[in-house]
Amino acid sequence: MASRLSRLFKPRSIAVIGGGFWSTNVIEECRKIGFDGPVYPVHPLRPEIAGCATNSDLHALPQVPDATFIGVNREATIELVATLSAMGAGGAVCFASGFREASAELADGDALQTRLLAAAGAMPILGPNCYGFINALDRAALWPDQHGAQLCETGVALITQSSNIAINLTMVGRALPLAYVVTAGNQASVSLPEIGAALLDDPRVTALGLHIEGISDLSGFHALARQAQPLGKPIVALKVGSSEQAQQAAISHTASLAGSATGARALFERLGIAQVESLPQLLETLRLAHATGTLPSAEIACASCSGGEASLAADTALRHGVRFPPLSDTQRAALAKALGPRVALANPLDYHTYIWGDVAAMTATFTVLAQGDHALTCIIVDFPRPDRCDPSAWTCVIDAASAARAATGKPIALLASLPELQSDEITAQIFEAGLIPLGGIDDAFAAIGALARPADDGLAQEADPLCPRMPRNPQPLTEAESKTLLARHGLHIPQSRRATGKIGLAKAAREIGPPLVIKAEGMAHKSEHGGVILASDAIGDALSGALAMPTETWLVEEMVTDAVAELLVGVTCDPAHGHVLTLGAGGVLTELHRDAVHLLVPASHEAVEAALDQLRLAPLLRGYRGRPAADIPAIVAAVAAVQDTVVAHHGRVAEVEINPLICTPHSAIAADALITIGDAND
Repeated sequence: MASRLSRLFKPRSIAVIGGGFWSTNVIEECRKIGFDGPVYPVHPLRPEIAGCATNSDLHALPQVPDATFIGVNREATIELVATLSAMGAGGAVCFASGFREASAELADGDALQTRLLAAAGAMPILGPNCYGFINALDRAALWPDQHGAQLCETGVALITQSSNIAINLTMVGRALPLAYVVTAGNQASVSLPEIGAALLDDPRVTALGLHIEGISDLSGFHALARQAQPLGKPIVALKVGSSEQAQQAAISHTASLAGSATGARALFERLGIAQVESLPQLLETLRLAHATGTLPSAEIACASCSGGEASLAADTALRHGVRFPPLSDTQRAALAKALGPRVALANPLDYHTYIWGDVAAMTATFTVLAQGDHALTCIIVDFPRPDRCDPSAWTCVIDAASAARAATGKPIALLASLPELQSDEITAQIFEAGLIPLGGIDDAFAAIGALARPADDGLAQEADPLCPRMPRNPQPLTEAESKTLLARHGLHIPQSRRATGKIGLAKAAREIGPPLVIKAEGMAHKSEHGGVILASDAIGDALSGALAMPTETWLVEEMVTDAVAELLVGVTCDPAHGHVLTLGAGGVLTELHRDAVHLLVPASHEAVEAALDQLRLAPLLRGYRGRPAADIPAIVAAVAAVQDTVVAHHGRVAEVEINPLICTPHSAIAADALITIGDAND
């Protein structure tokens, strides 16, 4: 762990400042975890704390501490941080709150944090407003409360911005080895990605779990992902916080489809970070990651002795993208020999209970199943409660699965349909047998889906996403201005004329000729408010209708008539995650269909084409039931033109939307476009 956090996270000496409840607990937790270095309480008045003689101030310490827990008020914290930094201390945990995280409630919160950072200088500090850390590998902790972490030799690292959630995650009974538990607080000095980088650098750490409330160091996440990939250590993230961006959308469909939550998902997908939706999924995914790393696919084999469990597994898999490849002829023949004629052979497999307790027959069954071309074999087994029943008759599954694991070298998981049906003792036995314990079919399949990432995944090779830069005073351009700007970067737009007044409108219509479209300028969502008139042949009625619109200026365009499908192509600047590229079903029903995928700018041609295939309307684009197919290269080129516009005007463009992009067999033409642009925030 060669980083500026090395001394802090792997201390040989610890100082504890303060005489209150929390500081006393830190000393007690140092004893409980077995820390073998000196612990120096610091207090100006009390002679001893928790049975340890105190030092009157920091200058009285026998040596400069590697790690210090500061458990005093926020004003005193700043002075102590300055002293520790001047002494050359390794780092500190700032327990006090009331800094920038409380700026909405405390007028001096920002100013105090600025002073805190100045006081710290180059010395790293965790927090403020955090509990600290537990290092269960090296018996070290700066932690002011109880916890359930146990000593281990290897394990996952867990980082959260919430100290209370950190405590709760250490208390669960999943036999998940927690090598490090670190709370980041408000990340004044040390960001969550910097902590993650330091922990991943420890060879004993197998995977990294992140509970994220907000992202403040986007470039740090890029670096963290690049570090993790060659190490083969999965990163699993639970990002919380709903999007306000979609609710605040004023004029575009894009913003209503792509908000902060969508930006986070696009960011993590781009960086190869597995994303989960709940704390149980986070723990289950980390447990699987600890055992297997990433999975080459989401294809599994599954067996149970109950048809109900097999059906439940098949249904649950649909929600998480988990797939069951069919059994090969060789597998079917071998399973028929092991199970007899009364068992229907399929994947998922209900092997019934005919062979229950026959370890040799169970081993043969599990071995054949594990030999398929899939990422993981799951055997569903629910152990009775040991406080009410005798689970010994179920250990035959552990024995048989362990033998199958040894015979095939393939990963095998024992999956309980409910987490409660796998006790701590049973879970430990499963781990010791070289198997993977998983609890809860839904959470387990969510973990499999989250960790599935093919080795040749092109997305992992994409360029770093464009960092967000929000402009000052963003204002929408007119449709004509927007299209002109996009056309400079290669977007295909219809022939058009801007018109003012009755005479100008008639002249423009004659020059374009039917079929044509007349649009009112200065009107948002024109199609939904009577601001668009189509004229297929005669234009007289169209001109009369246009003159009745509440405007004196129009955009007259040629009509595109051979559409295969309509797409929305848009980009919004998400301040936390980057520029979100949205591809979706276009037209007036965009928000109703909500058929959209999201990437980050810049996305490669390959990534864009793969994203198009994820849309529900993809069959239309590829040619549905004999209908003509759209020109996919032209669509990809149109998306590239939008991205090029955003990159060329980085820091000025807040949003781009083309809706619809009319996709024909020979072209992709922007029928409507909107750009919101402002001044660069230099």
